[in-house]
Amino acid sequence: MKHARVHGAVRTGRVASDPTIMSLRTVHRAAADLRRGTPVLLTGDKPLVLLAAETAGPRGLAEFGSLAAEPPVLLLAPIRAAAVLHRPVEPGHPVMALALGGDLLALETLRSLADPTLEQFLPSQPEPAEAPVLAASALILAKLGRLLPAVLAAPLGPDGIAEAERLGLLSVPAVDLDAYPAAAAAGLRRIASADVPLEGAPNSHIVAFRSEGAAIEHLAIVVGQPETVEAPLVRIHSECFTGDLLGSLRCDCGAQLRGAIERMGQEGAGVLLYLAQEGRNIGLVNKLRAYTLQDRGLDTLDANRALGWGADERNFLIAATMLDMLGLHHVRLLTNNPDKIAALIACGVDVVGRESHLFAPNGVNDHYLATKAERFGHLLD
Repeated sequence: MKHARVHGAVRTGRVASDPTIMSLRTVHRAAADLRRGTPVLLTGDKPLVLLAAETAGPRGLAEFGSLAAEPPVLLLAPIRAAAVLHRPVEPGHPVMALALGGDLLALETLRSLADPTLEQFLPSQPEPAEAPVLAASALILAKLGRLLPAVLAAPLGPDGIAEAERLGLLSVPAVDLDAYPAAAAAGLRRIASADVPLEGAPNSHIVAFRSEGAAIEHLAIVVGQPETVEAPLVRIHSECFTGDLLGSLRCDCGAQLRGAIERMGQEGAGVLLYLAQEGRNIGLVNKLRAYTLQDRGLDTLDANRALGWGADERNFLIAATMLDMLGLHHVRLLTNNPDKIAALIACGVDVVGRESHLFAPNGVNDHYLATKAERFGHLLD
């Protein structure tokens, strides 16, 4: 079943021509349905019906049950599963599955199993179960919806396809999820641009990029004419609502953003890529959850992992593609993060040098900056 919607007129062979756009559209529509608490079909070897634990409601749970051939399992990242089970899990498993009895399918219980910031009141103890073949793809879909990676999953029953058609549910191929990072970069288009004089860099304009089939937009803040410079200054900056806009003291993002623009203004040229990848691409809501865990004693890396996310989930192929579309192939990277340099080089960008981008601790973010140096390898000397 390779079509984007199970029912109606949208069938294989009747969809638009560009496979990249169609793949992105299907993935984003499926992620949006998970956010709405609607079940989604995941197709491939042994298709599954999925429901996000975080957004599940009575209707979604009832629809999920009408499609499932077996009792559901809850798919979790291993570190979250270990916390729920109160024991270590075997290394090497990208996804763990927990068997859920009927008393664990209460909505509040599901949310507490998914979210480590909530208190856990479990009527019974879940047990490990065998993860389905498509488990890793299921968690990818939840992450793309900026949801906690905690997903109810069950194989489809014999009448599952017909029931999904009746309910008007979406299906998404697992291969589209696995290919999403490359597809999101390949689908980038330059959408609009305008002169926007900035404090510290009055000769600036902003270029907006969007992946067709998606609703995500990334920006390039272009200072002067960097295409005329042999290796212009470039900064890759992931959006940070709390730091960039509100001036949060928990991070150094606002200072880095404004400092980079000012430095490019002083040099007369440069590009700051402002990527829609909040919180190392876990999203604002999950970043706030991570802050809660940090207030309980975890550092920024362990907080992300406790939520089920990786230490850094960003897609730097987006940045490389934007630079290519701007005609910039040789750059000096304004960064303290060696991983950004390695990622851009792996994506084909010639990084001819690194420019340090240091700002002093403010009394609140001292531990955050120390963690960047000690655990992420940032060069803060």
